[in-house]
Amino acid sequence: MSEKVRAVHYLNQFFGQIGGEDKAGIAPFDSPGHVGPGMAFAAAFGDEAEIAGTVICGDTYFGENVERATDEVIALIEKYRPDLLIAGPAFNAGRYGIACGAVCAAAAERFGIPVVTGMYPENPGVDMYRKDAYIVETGGSAAGMRKAVPLMARLALRLVRGEPTDPAADGYLSRGIRRNYFAGKRGSERAVEMLVRKLSGEGFATEYPMPQFDRVEPGPPVADISKATIALVTSGGIVPKGNPDRIESSSASKFGKYDLEGVEDLTDQTHQTAHGGYDPIYANEDPDRVLPVDVMRDLEREGAIGKLHRYFYATVGNGTSVANSRKYAADIAEELVGAGVDGVILTST
Repeated sequence: MSEKVRAVHYLNQFFGQIGGEDKAGIAPFDSPGHVGPGMAFAAAFGDEAEIAGTVICGDTYFGENVERATDEVIALIEKYRPDLLIAGPAFNAGRYGIACGAVCAAAAERFGIPVVTGMYPENPGVDMYRKDAYIVETGGSAAGMRKAVPLMARLALRLVRGEPTDPAADGYLSRGIRRNYFAGKRGSERAVEMLVRKLSGEGFATEYPMPQFDRVEPGPPVADISKATIALVTSGGIVPKGNPDRIESSSASKFGKYDLEGVEDLTDQTHQTAHGGYDPIYANEDPDRVLPVDVMRDLEREGAIGKLHRYFYATVGNGTSVANSRKYAADIAEELVGAGVDGVILTST
């Protein structure tokens, strides 16, 4: 490379040094040169690349206007005639990860340039965009910035040079893309060698990693449903009108607990959905379609159940990380057990 590679860096409002959540609604804008963590990237690139410009956008603005925000960001990136795009790293910040992934995917399609970002493996942006971008594995927080930047910079330069890359050697998450190649040994020989290494306690790596899923043992059945206290919990985003806890439409950072005392029916005047992953029209018309309070009251009157628990719990499942989901579930379960709840109906969308 005789001339320096022209890189553009995408950042959210926090890493762009604009502000925290209070500035998350800021629209995209650009700044020449590097900003914030861009200084570390500039040092890692050395004489091979320079950050020609930085584009900054608030996470909330991007999440609420994905298509428009993507177009606006891409238009700002284009001004710098980029050879490379760096986004983030986003670590485990869900909204930021989704924005980084969307920008990378659009830039790769529009400009045909290498795109590199960095995320914690459980960031929802990983599964959404792993085929569209090279995603370097990072820790869960910005404390991992010092380790992430050199990996991202090195991988980016290798891609610009057209050098072959490997997830294990270059530190990026598998993209789920399979390529044909000629191996030095037949599959049967490789399989036997792998088995021997495993039986001998030696290290080995599978050629085809399988996905891992949680296995949750079902709880025991409710002994007498006619005397049971049943709670409603939903990831469908049903909240009181106005969304008082400001639960995000994607990558929710919290859940809400809401009182059902005296509530016989959810209406469009009292409740709504905060969920951004499905068409909200029908849920907003009748929130009971997602959280069936009306049916539960009928069952209560009929004696089919003992009673409906006084409170319901709600969050948004759209893009919410597995780690956060587990935390919300543990916190909610602890409260329900403490309140003597016998069973839970968990509704989605």
